[in-house]
Amino acid sequence: MTEPMNEYGVVGLGLMGGNLARQALEKGIRVVGHTLEGAPPDMVEAGLVEASSLKDLKEKLAAPRAVFLYVPAGPVVDELLDNLAEELDEGDVLVDGGNSYWGDSIRRHERLKEEGVQLVDLGTSGGFDGARHGACFMAGGEPDAMARVGPILEELAVEGGYVHAGPPGSGHFTKLVHNGIEFGMLQAIGEGVDLLERYRDDLDVAEVLRCYRHGSVIRSWLMDLMEAAYRENGGTDEIPAYVEDTGEVNWLVDDALHMEVSIPVISQSVMQLFASRDSEKNWARAVAMMRHGFGGHPYGSDEAVVRERREGRIGGFLSE
Repeated sequence: MTEPMNEYGVVGLGLMGGNLARQALEKGIRVVGHTLEGAPPDMVEAGLVEASSLKDLKEKLAAPRAVFLYVPAGPVVDELLDNLAEELDEGDVLVDGGNSYWGDSIRRHERLKEEGVQLVDLGTSGGFDGARHGACFMAGGEPDAMARVGPILEELAVEGGYVHAGPPGSGHFTKLVHNGIEFGMLQAIGEGVDLLERYRDDLDVAEVLRCYRHGSVIRSWLMDLMEAAYRENGGTDEIPAYVEDTGEVNWLVDDALHMEVSIPVISQSVMQLFASRDSEKNWARAVAMMRHGFGGHPYGSDEAVVRERREGRIGGFLSE
């Protein structure tokens, strides 16, 4: 019989859950999967054991079971957790690998524990490629639950990319902080590219980005992605300015207010993201109206004001 430590179940075989399963199968981990759309053929060919229902999922796993959820955050998580808890046995472990709010994870842990089922909240980073070849995991859970799923996470993580962050809730909290840091980094890189493109002389921006990637203090995967996308698209001109997101960092800003922790960079990065979506820019119109009222500032662009703005500063930046 397959050792329980070397198998797990998964509900949700999309890009994250599916790629983690592909990696696990390649590493000899037995995976039982259930998804409404049916398992992708390549995964079945690779050895995935497909389950037709949650009950079937349970029956095809040895106790103590570990079942991972890779579904969008929200009510669907509660529905699945409750449905799985009805099927599973005491001592089984559920793992929420999505971007759920940490406070929700604590409440879900307490509810499930009353039924004898453990919950591990698992922050997962590294994107789709990381899921396929080695992810970064931040787990929150009690020691006995971590003893069941920890060895699997270590197998699926990139070297050094696994931490049992602490008790229930801490996995999703540390992933939320990670996402906030990510927003700040994205905003800083975006602003840097804007500056490079607006320099007084033409720069080979793609080559500058390439240089930044090698040996500099700011070298990073995000910088790697920036250079690749810049070259592929020939710059930024053809890319829509609207930036979409799923809203998790909004939760972090709210948490910081309640914790009385100052996070100006992360907060401003969220505000800038909102600003990218405002095609009407009524806020700018309102500001212009007030500036016109108190100072007679013109509506729209004015050559004299532009000249004053550019020539008013003496020293410092070298203007044309």
